Amino acid sequence: MSEHIREIPYNYTSYSDREIVKRFLSESSWDDLNVLRSQRKTGSSARMLFEILGDVWVIERNIFLKNDLLKHPKRLKKIRQQHEIRLARIKQGAQDNPRATRVACCTERMLQVFNDWFEEEPKKRKRAKKALAKHTHPNNIHFDAYTLSHNATDATDWRSHLPFCVLTPDSPEELPGLIRTIRELGLAVIPRGGGTGLCGGSVPLSNDEVMINVEKFDGIEAVKMKDIGAKGEVPTIRAFAGAVTGKVMDASQPHVFATDPTSLWACTIGGNVASNAGGKHAVIWGTCVDNLLSWKMVTPTGDWLLVERINHNMGKLHDEEEVQFKLTTTSSNDGRVKKEEILTLPGSIFRLAGLGKDVTRKAMGGLPGVQKEGTDGFITEATFILHRSYEVTRTVCCEFFGQRLDDATKALVKIKNHVDAAKDAHLEGFEHFDEKYVKAINYVSKSTRRERPRVVLLIDVSGDDEKQVAQTCSDICRISSEGNGEGFVAISAADRKRFWGDRGRMAAIAKHTRAFKMNEDVVIPLPRLSEYNDYVELLNIENSIANKLEIIEAMATYIDNTKTAMTADNQLVRQKFLLEDDVYLAEKLDACKTVIEVAKEKWTHFLKSLREPAHDSKSYLQGIPFEGTETLFSVIQRGALRISYKAEVEVPMLDHLRGNAVLEKEIKAIHKQALSGRVVIATHMHAGDGNVHTNIPVNSNDYMMMRRAHHAVEKVMRKAEELDGVISGEHGIGITKLPYMNAEVLAETEKYLKQADPDDLFNRGKLQKDLDLSLTYTPSFNLLEHESVIMEAADLTELSEEISPCLRCGKCKPVCNTHFPRANMLYSPRNKIQASGAIIEAFLYESQTGAGISFEQFEGLQDVADHCTICHKCESPCPVNIDFGSVTEKIRALLKDKGQDRFNLGSKMALMFLVIQNPDAVRIMREVFIRWGYKGHQLLHKVAKLVGLVKTKPAATRNLDGVQAQIINFVERPLPSLPLNTARQILGIESRDKNMIPILRDTKKSTDRAVFYFPGCGSERLFSQVGIATQAMLFDLGVNVVLPPSYLCCGYPSTASGDHAKGDEITYDNRVLFHRLKNALSYLDFEAVIVSCGTCYDQLDKYHLGEIFPDAPLIDIHEYLMTQGVSVDNVEGVQYMYHEPCHTPLKRHGSKAVITSLLNKASVESEDCCGEAGTLAVASPAIAGKIRARKEEKMLKASTELKVLGDEKQKLLTSCPSCLQGLSRLEGTSGVEADYIVVELAKQLHGEDWQKMFVNRIKDGGIERVLM
Repeated sequence: MSEHIREIPYNYTSYSDREIVKRFLSESSWDDLNVLRSQRKTGSSARMLFEILGDVWVIERNIFLKNDLLKHPKRLKKIRQQHEIRLARIKQGAQDNPRATRVACCTERMLQVFNDWFEEEPKKRKRAKKALAKHTHPNNIHFDAYTLSHNATDATDWRSHLPFCVLTPDSPEELPGLIRTIRELGLAVIPRGGGTGLCGGSVPLSNDEVMINVEKFDGIEAVKMKDIGAKGEVPTIRAFAGAVTGKVMDASQPHVFATDPTSLWACTIGGNVASNAGGKHAVIWGTCVDNLLSWKMVTPTGDWLLVERINHNMGKLHDEEEVQFKLTTTSSNDGRVKKEEILTLPGSIFRLAGLGKDVTRKAMGGLPGVQKEGTDGFITEATFILHRSYEVTRTVCCEFFGQRLDDATKALVKIKNHVDAAKDAHLEGFEHFDEKYVKAINYVSKSTRRERPRVVLLIDVSGDDEKQVAQTCSDICRISSEGNGEGFVAISAADRKRFWGDRGRMAAIAKHTRAFKMNEDVVIPLPRLSEYNDYVELLNIENSIANKLEIIEAMATYIDNTKTAMTADNQLVRQKFLLEDDVYLAEKLDACKTVIEVAKEKWTHFLKSLREPAHDSKSYLQGIPFEGTETLFSVIQRGALRISYKAEVEVPMLDHLRGNAVLEKEIKAIHKQALSGRVVIATHMHAGDGNVHTNIPVNSNDYMMMRRAHHAVEKVMRKAEELDGVISGEHGIGITKLPYMNAEVLAETEKYLKQADPDDLFNRGKLQKDLDLSLTYTPSFNLLEHESVIMEAADLTELSEEISPCLRCGKCKPVCNTHFPRANMLYSPRNKIQASGAIIEAFLYESQTGAGISFEQFEGLQDVADHCTICHKCESPCPVNIDFGSVTEKIRALLKDKGQDRFNLGSKMALMFLVIQNPDAVRIMREVFIRWGYKGHQLLHKVAKLVGLVKTKPAATRNLDGVQAQIINFVERPLPSLPLNTARQILGIESRDKNMIPILRDTKKSTDRAVFYFPGCGSERLFSQVGIATQAMLFDLGVNVVLPPSYLCCGYPSTASGDHAKGDEITYDNRVLFHRLKNALSYLDFEAVIVSCGTCYDQLDKYHLGEIFPDAPLIDIHEYLMTQGVSVDNVEGVQYMYHEPCHTPLKRHGSKAVITSLLNKASVESEDCCGEAGTLAVASPAIAGKIRARKEEKMLKASTELKVLGDEKQKLLTSCPSCLQGLSRLEGTSGVEADYIVVELAKQLHGEDWQKMFVNRIKDGGIERVLM
């Protein structure tokens, strides 16, 4: 490959210059440029051309840049002027050269198209919005950069074009009108669910495609019994297209929902139907199509089509000789039935004979919707049969060791056959992953062996006879041992969950390549699985040897260059290589060259002879035994021959060069660089049906590695079909597998699509043989970080490094507070990372062009940062441990450092109140800004309610926007009333002396036991009853309660807001104070540092408190009271639901266990964030309102669960001051009082006057003051 792979600037993608030229100019232009390259004189014209192409390419793919130029005509005009100047110089330099002239003409045409887009796009958007708004709310029509950027790809990260716009309709009923309008506008439709596809099926292939997101259609009905024909009544469940699969599975319990793809946390029902998804249970109950009872869709003509299965067999379709479906087409205008027909199909049409899965046969005899990948209509809902769960399920984990992988594969097949033949024992799940995954996920072996497992199997065995299930598990362990393996059985639900936990982290295989991989899921007949695994291992050995040859070739080149440089009379070179100190270096380099040549000769022979008999290589196999006909590959596979770069090349070379640090460092660097381009194939599989996921992690910036990976994929696909398998079992075809699709099957698919969608309205271009996929690309964080100087200058390096490993799996979606599709809030970390990557690219581009960074890019980052409550809940499910809360803190710090953070008076005043320490200032601010501010807010709420701005339906779900949305959300739910005074004022311990330590103690229970209580801001300044209740409970225990000398903030609010300097200052000052306090009270035996707030816990956890209070662990008040045995005997007349704060301080047991222990009463969880999130409700009321609206739904659900248990008064308990404020705002609509756990405990133990009683006890000699 030419060294001129990437001369075009601003190209942070997998494209080489060739693809850019081909995309924007023509294939012939690339040929012309290659000829012209050899004729260059100054290279001036080439640089001008490449600058133009760089501009056009980065703007074309980056919607943040595009929208910015649309919004700022002056910036656009400047770019146009630069293009005109450069084009003129190119034409001038052509000098009648026909090739140069042709390139110049193509460039001129490209610029005309580029400029025309900016002229036409605003009109096109306006026209489309006007037409589409007749069928859905205008707020559901999105042209903004954030939305378009994260809809440009799916989980693959392959891209082609940006969508024209994204629609988020409120209901399926809006779809027919929208689809007809899109057709009239000359656009195309792409259905979009969770965006978890692994074949690029929802990637736009032109700029005229409208993405319709169905995540709002998340309805799930209760389980219903239905008569399905011969099998009688069975449980079924109906779910709409946007319902998340995992939630449908939860709603199906205690029955089993069998369509459970690995991405069940984010994938949606519509996508499952359109792709015919599989999953863990497919081995026993088949894929999606086997479990569908009916589904409904919108056709390309805008009509409704209902497909119903007749006489469902409760099993797999291919087991039936004949399968029937009823198809009913209904007009979406008047509801009349337009057509009814019965579709009769042979069961054999659904899968290739002998395979458990097969999603390549798209036509399926004309069956609409299912397995069509959104190319023939829009799935809106589906009804599934549910299966009875077995009485007993056990999980077996088998670990296989040794060199021969075929032992494990043979054992796998034997296990499958054995369980299939067993009576009353069934395989309900059968998964496999190889050594590459074992390493990638840091798998912890269950065996006592010191070696790493080569293969791991996870098997669920189910049945109604416990003895039979146990015996089958024992048999599986025995079969494993015969294949050099060990088996481990999990019986309890917790142990089984832990066993299966490793399976959910497979995506981590691509972390080292910045989250990009080629992921193919071929299906192999089980009897031929060993052949496939051997072939994959052969490819891996070939790639390994080829990579070693590349490494030593690079080493040889480096040595030759070094020797040439040494001969030059250059003092700098002589100093660099220490020539004055080592006059024999040339001879040493010659010796290194000899080492390389010997290795090269041997490894080249090995590479050519892998498939040949080992006997042909006997001269290289001295002392290594081999059988007569055994191949060289087999000798290497069983571990008898090890090809080692380190032993054969690196160690001898470094021995020769010992003492020359420069050369040693360079040689290691060359090895590391070349090694990063090695193609490694990793496999995991749904072993029960031979569905092998063949993954190849690739550095998208490495053009040659990308080509080698593509060649590996081609070989794998060919091998799959050669072994009577197919190229996909569940991912689908999309754009990644289309080139390998069977010609006959593809022709059947095209024939079907021409009948179903003759205008190619849906998913235009997909599943068609003439589709050019050579111009798809993927972004490259590696190339972004090559611009290290600019990245560091813009403070973007750390941000880029944190987000680059994102695998786009969507595991963050279920736990993210700002992902609430029904409120048009799709700000999961996955989506925000997609947008942030594009913004970083825009920063880099604008930093290099001289135009300066547009404020729009800072606005984009601000929008991303605003939509984060910094709960850090996304880190736990993330396979690569990205904490977007931490990322948000860095974004806010960046914006603050650049002076681009948004000013908000409310949040500024709130932060000021939280960090001040002077008692007089606290008192004044609390009275003027807090107390009267809260009263003013309550008054505004009443006025808004009177004039009709506040309605029963939350504002967040009423499609409001702009200032109106901010105002109504701000006043919609009134702030609660606050206690008159702070805790310190009530107890009489407020002091201006920062050296006076207050200690609360019961003189009647005098003891040396002590705790240090850090009340923080919320429990002391705002909700003083929390701080007082905490101190009252500790006082009852007879311990000395040591308090800080004055009002203190932990520093978290400042850090979270982006003011890291202030946060660090507070942290440092507090640590110094704690040291002084501990030294002054060294006579006390501190047994705990206690907090009553989750953010205080998280911040103090970074204080290294073990160095200050060595034997006093940090603990929340509630869990401390649990350890002391505090409990209420009997609570009557009240039922509890609980709210687990995002920053829960209950790190050990959680709210449910704490409430049960302390209040001796069961409780029901009310899920999700309260919407307060520190100062979020003040800084971004519209965002907080959307979060709060979802919380109200969850409170209603929890309340309904409690009513089943009785009609007693309901109370919602929490353990976070900010959450207490947020939940109290909902009392008016929910009718449920919110309170703190420790406050409720004090009330139950001491009655309603508990606070007054405690204050009287304290003032009766219960306060000691110690001077530091």
